Amino acid sequence: MSVTLRFAPSPTGHLHVGNARVALVNWLFARRHGGRFLLRLDDTDTERSTAAFAAAIEHDLRWLGLDWDGFARQSDRAGRHDQAVARLKADGRLYPCWETAEELDLRRKLQLAQHRPPLYDRAALKLTAAERSHLSAARGAPHWRFKLAGKAVHWTDLVKGPLTVDTASLSDPVLIRADGRALYTLTSVVDDIDFAIDPILRGEDHVTNSGVQVELFEALGATAPRFGHLSLLVDAAGQGLSKRLGALSLRQLRAAAIEPLAVAALLARLGTADPVEPVPDLAALVDGFDLSRFGKAPARFDPAELGALNARLLHGLDFAALRDRLPAGATEAFWLAVRPNITTLADIADWWQVVAGELPPRTGPVDPVAAAGAATLPPEPWDEATWPAWTKAVGAAAGVKGKALFQPLRLALTGRDHGPEMRALLPLIGRDRAARRLRATR
Repeated sequence: MSVTLRFAPSPTGHLHVGNARVALVNWLFARRHGGRFLLRLDDTDTERSTAAFAAAIEHDLRWLGLDWDGFARQSDRAGRHDQAVARLKADGRLYPCWETAEELDLRRKLQLAQHRPPLYDRAALKLTAAERSHLSAARGAPHWRFKLAGKAVHWTDLVKGPLTVDTASLSDPVLIRADGRALYTLTSVVDDIDFAIDPILRGEDHVTNSGVQVELFEALGATAPRFGHLSLLVDAAGQGLSKRLGALSLRQLRAAAIEPLAVAALLARLGTADPVEPVPDLAALVDGFDLSRFGKAPARFDPAELGALNARLLHGLDFAALRDRLPAGATEAFWLAVRPNITTLADIADWWQVVAGELPPRTGPVDPVAAAGAATLPPEPWDEATWPAWTKAVGAAAGVKGKALFQPLRLALTGRDHGPEMRALLPLIGRDRAARRLRATR
C-alpha cells in the first residue's frame, strides 16, 4: 500500500502535546507502511503566521525525533490555489457575497429567535446582476462562498468507523476572503490533491470540516482520500485540554528536561488499550504501531504519568547512552549510583555537586555522630564494602545505631536526608571530601 501522509500545522504558535500527537501518529503510520511523510506549513494566515513560529515547529519536531520526506509552504502555492478558485467559479460552485459581519450576526440572532438553525440563507444567490454591480461599487470586492450540494457525505473513518456529515445542515463556507486570500478549507484540499495525501489523519474536531472537504475534492475532480479522526486529549479528570495546552507545549516540556522519547512513547499509546511503557527508540514504536488500536473515547493526558514514564525511561538507560549528556568527569559508577533517584536528567547536576563539589556551609556544632565518623574514617581505596564496615565502627564509637547512626552521616556527607545508596556514593565522594564535611559545622 503506497501512502503519503502530512502534518500541516499553522505557524501561529508553539506546538503543544495535542499537535505533537497528530504529527507522531502520521509519522508512525507512514513509517509503518513504508510511505512518505510530508511537513506542510499552512501559513496562509498572514496576520498570525511568523517565521519564528515556523522555525520553532521544525525544531520541536526534530527534538521529538521526527523527520520528513518532503516540505512545503502553502504561501508558495498561491498560483495553484488561484487555479482551483477559477475552476470552482466557472462551475458555479463559488458565488460572491457582500454581507458584513454585523449583518450576518443579526441574521443568526433572528434565526435563533425563531428557533431555526443559524445557517447562511444563500441570499447572495438571489441577487440580480444589477444588485451585484451596485454592491460591488458600494462595498468593494466580495467574499466567496462554496455552494454545498446539501447531501449526506458518508465515509468509513479509519478510527471512528462509519461516519456521515449532512452538508444540508451546514452553511456554505467562505473559501475566499474579500482581500482575495483563499482560506484553509480550500487550500488544504488543493494541496492534499497535488501531494496525493492519503490517508488524512487529524483530530476529531475536523469531522464536520471533512464532510465539507469531501465535496470540495469531488468539485475539483479528485477522489477524496481516506480519513482518520483521532479522539481529542483530556486531562486526568476528563476535562478538555484545549484552553490549557499552552502549558503543555513541547518547548516547555523540553525546558522541564523531559526526554523526547518519553513524550513520544506516551503520545503513541494515548487512546489505545496498549500499555504505556518506556521504549528504546522510535523504531520500537513504529514496529508496534496499529491505527486500529486507537479508540473512540477521549484520550487522557496526565503530566504525572509523563513524569513517571520519564523516570522509568532514564532508569533503564546505561552509561553509554548518556555519556555525552552527563557532567564532565562523570563516570559510569556515578551514573549507576544516582540513576534510581532521578526523575529528569536535570537532577544529575545536584548529585554531581554532592560527589564532586562543595556543600553550602552549615552553622551550629558538629554532630557527635559525624565527629565519630571523621575519627574512624578508614584509608582509601574505597568500594561499596567501605560504607557498612565504616558505619559499624562509627556506631560502636558513638553508641548509636539505626536511623540515629545513618541519618546524621548521610546529612553531613550529602547535605540531604535521602538519596542514592550511601554504599555507592561514599567512594565517589572520596576520603578528603568526606573528612572535610564530617568535621565542618553547618
